[in-house]
Order: sequence, then structure tokens, then C-alpha cells
Amino acid sequence: MNDLIDEYMNYLLIEKGCSSHTIEAYSRDLGDFIVHIRAGGLSRFQEVASEAVLSYLAEQRARGLCSKSVNRKLAALRGFYKFLIREGRVEQNPLANIEMAKGWMHLPDTLSREEMDRLLAQPGLIGETALRDKAMLELLYATGVRVSELISLTMNAINWQVGYLLVMGKGGKERIVPVGRCAYKCLQQYVESARGGALKQRQSDVVFLNKYGNGFTRQGFWKVVKKYAGKAGLKKKVHPHTFRHSFATHLIEGGADIRSVQIMLGHADISTTQIYTHVTRERLKDVHRKYHPRG
Repeated sequence: MNDLIDEYMNYLLIEKGCSSHTIEAYSRDLGDFIVHIRAGGLSRFQEVASEAVLSYLAEQRARGLCSKSVNRKLAALRGFYKFLIREGRVEQNPLANIEMAKGWMHLPDTLSREEMDRLLAQPGLIGETALRDKAMLELLYATGVRVSELISLTMNAINWQVGYLLVMGKGGKERIVPVGRCAYKCLQQYVESARGGALKQRQSDVVFLNKYGNGFTRQGFWKVVKKYAGKAGLKKKVHPHTFRHSFATHLIEGGADIRSVQIMLGHADISTTQIYTHVTRERLKDVHRKYHPRG
């Protein structure tokens, strides 16, 4: 069974172009599944029936895993069994009639437009560090890119003439994302007035550099976000992904169609993007409860 999992990991890496994080997570989830079915007396994937999968998922819930985590494990199993069927290793898919766990539609944390404006104003425009931080925060909100996409952004990925980024997303998939006037101006100021000082006469194609002239780590950028969220006096928990959630929510609130938002976010499945329509509905409910005399 472990050999089949290894084959699947190679397939994900070479043919699907999945990231190392995805492969690690799927390998761990499938390893857990093997432990479970072996404890039930099964020694081959061909022997697995729907009941064994359901008992495995129930065991995960009993361990305290949330619906989102359980669904990730279910997604790993679905992809694996599709691979096994395609390769002729099994004849039936025991997951064919198993649905995602209820409760997966957890509404993401977002900032209001006023809160976002307050946060974006914190770095200011005085000094190289301020120009860099301002450009990073503005670009994150203006484009909705993932943190990994922001910190790995290269100079060649910026189209200055048209005003868009060529972003390398999950699975090595490229997409084009508009920058917007405010973020464009901040990015231009940083590149022209501050980036050269961080380079210290070295060569680097990475756009955003720390004080040592190296690219940011995810943890390093998270500290930047935490600092300015504190300065803005925000009571909500703010993390880098909050910018992505707010980007999508504010677009849909402003009338953007969900398909366009899906493309800009780089979601493979539009159902992932649809969560933001639920966020806007919840906000409407809050407004109604707060201001309607019988709310």
C-alpha cells in the first residue's frame, strides 16, 4: 500500500505540479488512512468499502478535527482513488457516494473598508522600510494574491505599461491580476526610491527585500502585518490571508461577478470562491439587525 502512495505522490509532483506542502499533507493523510484500515484487518486498497472510509472520517472527527480538516483528508482520498482507478489498481471507488462534511462553509475573517483603509495608512511614506511595507500591504489588498505569491514575486512579473502582475500560483499555474492605481503608485515608489538601498549593490530579481537584502519568509511578512494591525488599533485578528479574504469580499460587495473574482484569486473550483457570497449575505443580515426597527 505504501508503494501505491509513493506512486501517487510522484504523480502529484511530476504530472500535476503540486507544491511540496500539498504533497506533504496528502502523504500524511493517506498514511493515517492506511493505519486505520490495517487496524480494521484490511491489507489492500481493493478491499476498502464505503463503511471503512466513513469509520475513518468519524474517527477523525472524534479526535477533534474540524470539518475543514476532515474534508481535506477526504479530498486526499478522493484524488488517490481516482488515480488508482485510472491506473487500473482498483475497480470501484468507495468514496463515490460520500459527501463533504457539513460545516465546511466557515466564513473567513475580513476587514471592513474603513478598517482596511486604517490599516493601509499605518506604514506612511517616510523612509525605505515604510515605502516597502506600504507597497506590500497595498499590493496584497489590491490583488488578493497569496502570501507565498507576494513574497516570491519577481521584477519580471510586473507589467508596468498595462498595470498587472503575472502570478505563479498553486500547481505552477500562471494567472494575470490587475494591480490598481493606488497599489501601482506605491509599488513604483518603492522600486524607484527604496529597493535599491535594500539590495546593497547585490543582484536579486525578488521584488520585496528585507533589511538584509533577502526575500521575505512567510513568518517575516506575518510580523509586518501584525505590527501595523496593532498600530491601527484593530480588535480583530488580522493575518496575511485576511487581505485576500477582504479583497474578494469587497469586490463582490461592489458588484463584481463571481467568475472574475475566481480568476483573480486563482481558484480551480468556483465553489471555493462562492464562500465570499455568503460573507456578503452575513454582512447584509448584520446591517438589517442593527438598523431595522424590527431587526
